[in-house]
Amino acid sequence: MVATAEKSRKKLSKPPISLESLVYETLGGKPLYYRGYKEALAGKKTKEEIMSCSSFQSTLVTLLVLFLGSRINRKKYLINSNEAGLHLSKNNNLGLDLAIFDKENLPQINEKFFDVPPKIVIEVDIKAEIELSDFPAKEMDYIFEKSQKLLDFGVEKVIWITTRTRKVFLATKTDTWIIIDWHMDFELMEGHQLNIKQLLDDEGIDYQGIQ
Repeated sequence: MVATAEKSRKKLSKPPISLESLVYETLGGKPLYYRGYKEALAGKKTKEEIMSCSSFQSTLVTLLVLFLGSRINRKKYLINSNEAGLHLSKNNNLGLDLAIFDKENLPQINEKFFDVPPKIVIEVDIKAEIELSDFPAKEMDYIFEKSQKLLDFGVEKVIWITTRTRKVFLATKTDTWIIIDWHMDFELMEGHQLNIKQLLDDEGIDYQGIQ
C-alpha cells in the first residue's frame, strides 16, 4: 500500500520548469525572462503566477483597449493586445501589451508573430526580470533600449505607463522623449487625447492603495 501511494505521488508530481519556457522576449540577442523566474525555477512560484498580470494591470490594459476601440477608425486600424509577439529580426522578438496597426500594412493574420511595425505601441509596467549585468540603470535602460528598437523598426510612437510611479513615458522618432505624470493629458494619436488618471476615475477604479 505504501509503495502504491509513493508511485501515485511521483506520477502526480509536476515536471521541473525549464528556463527556456520562462523567456519573455529576446532583445538584442539577450533572452529576458519573466519577472520572478528565479522563484519559479526554485519551485516557490508557479509558471502561471509569474506570467500573469495583476488585476490592476489587466484592468488598465482593458480600459485602454475600450477607449481606443470607441474612438479610432477601426476600419483603418487594428487594436491588438494580450502580449502580442513582434518579430523584428533574428535576435529581437518582443512582447507587446497593446499595439495599434495600420491595416493597410498588415499581411494576413496567422499563427506566427507580427513582423511589421505597429503604428503605436503601449506598454503597461515591465514584465521582464531586469538584470543589472544587462542593464546598468535597470528599468530605465530597458525601457530606453526596447523603445529605440521599436522606433528603429518603424513604430511611430511608444508609450510606457508605470502603475507604481504613476508616470507616462512618451517616445517618438521626431520629438524629444518625455516623462509626464499620469494625471496629465497627452496625445495618443492624431486628434485623440488621453489622461490615465481620468480614464481610471471615469471607470470608478480605486487605485490609491496600490503601491
